[in-house]
Amino acid sequence: MLKSIEGNFDHPEVNELLAKHFIELRAASPEGSAHVLDIPGLKISSIKFWSLWDNEKLMGCGALKFLDREHGEFKSIRVHDKFRNKGNGIKIILHLIEEAKKLNIKKISVETGAGKFFEPARRLFKKCNFEPCEPFAHYKKDTNSLYLSRLIDND
Repeated sequence: MLKSIEGNFDHPEVNELLAKHFIELRAASPEGSAHVLDIPGLKISSIKFWSLWDNEKLMGCGALKFLDREHGEFKSIRVHDKFRNKGNGIKIILHLIEEAKKLNIKKISVETGAGKFFEPARRLFKKCNFEPCEPFAHYKKDTNSLYLSRLIDND
C-alpha cells in the first residue's frame, strides 16, 4: 500500500535519497544548467514536498513549487534505486498531480535535462502527457534544458 508523507526531509532515508539526487543531477548537468534544489531549497514556503512509501520502504519523492496561484512546477522527482524500472515514476507523478488538483493548480511545468542521462525522465514525462514548452518562471533558453508542461483537470 502506497503511503504519502508531506515534508519529512529530516527522515534519514529521505535525506539520503535527496542527497544522492542532488549529487547525481549536479554531476550530469553542465555548470549553470543544473536547477536541482538541495534540502534547504526545498524547504521554502512556496514548495510542498512528499515522500512516498511502499510498505514502510521509501519508494521515492517529489515536490510541487507554486509559480503562481494556478501554475506549479515539479521539482525533485526521484525514484529510489530499489524501485526503478517498475512503473513507480508514474506513480509519483500521478500523486503529485492529485496533490496539485487539491491545491487548485491548473498547469504543471517541469524543467529537465536535454542530455542522455535525462532520457528516462523525458520518456516518463511524455507518458504523462507533458509537452515541450518555452522556458517558464525564471528559466532561460538553454541547450542543456528541456521545458515541459501540461494542463490538469480539476474536476
